[in-house]
Amino acid sequence: MYLGIDLGGTNIAVGIVDENYKIVARAKNHTRVPCPEAELTEQLAQTALQALEKANLTLDDVPWIGVGSPGSIDSKAGVVGFAGNLDLHSYALADQLSNSLNGKKVLVENDANAAAFGEFMAGALKGANDGLAVTLGTGIGGGLIIDGKIYSGCNGAAGELGHQVIAVNGRPCTCGRRGCWEAYASATGLIKTTQEVMQANPDKNAPIWTIPAGDVKKVDGRTAFDAMRAGDPLGQEAVDKFIADLGTGIANCINIFQPDVICIGGGICNEGETLMRPLRAYIEKEVFLVPNGKQTELRTAELGNDAGIIGAALLGQA
Repeated sequence: MYLGIDLGGTNIAVGIVDENYKIVARAKNHTRVPCPEAELTEQLAQTALQALEKANLTLDDVPWIGVGSPGSIDSKAGVVGFAGNLDLHSYALADQLSNSLNGKKVLVENDANAAAFGEFMAGALKGANDGLAVTLGTGIGGGLIIDGKIYSGCNGAAGELGHQVIAVNGRPCTCGRRGCWEAYASATGLIKTTQEVMQANPDKNAPIWTIPAGDVKKVDGRTAFDAMRAGDPLGQEAVDKFIADLGTGIANCINIFQPDVICIGGGICNEGETLMRPLRAYIEKEVFLVPNGKQTELRTAELGNDAGIIGAALLGQA
């Protein structure tokens, strides 16, 4: 059995993972931050112990504790260098949590990397030697698996795929740059694109307007797709723009890494083939052509929110 912790700005989610890489017990608590490091460590420890109790296990039954955390991570030292949403600076997570759990070994990795490793071990990247996992949420999370190992670069910050620029001097990004991929192809970016199409075409009788009750502030990640399905050309326009933005970034990733598989996850992927079919077609036109060569396969992520827990739990095998 293995224990994985997904530390988020909203919740601490813990799972007990069996030898078949399935979660057999869970515990979750609200993350109370900002707070002193000792208090956060105690929150992590208590949630981990709750999961063990639900599985009728003790610390002796797991070989290590794995943690996926947001922010810049020094995985060798087990230190969270900086995590803005959690207000953490040089937090020696591994040492502090180990001290709270009777000296149990603690492994720490960036949460997007942990999720990628989860997909590699038990999900959509299984069987790949080189793979990328892309998560479309408020921003764009990315994790790289190269030669079967998590690739984190010289400073632990590799995999920030969302901060490649796809539109010079484009939309402002939270990172301080302009035109970043995540400003266009995240769920937030899709909402922004939908709103821009609406504002340029103020026909309040169009489905793209009636679906959110005529209020651009009520637009969500489904609005454009729902409008498209209702036969609205404005919905089609917004979806086409989003697919082009998403596909441009994915094509860039393929041209740089040429991985066996790229998997994409996040709520937008609930659109299934409505999203994936035109996305594959767009990417096929954009990638660097390798005559008679193997092509990167695009898949939908399989593990959802469990990817980070499973990947964290298995970090000792990374």
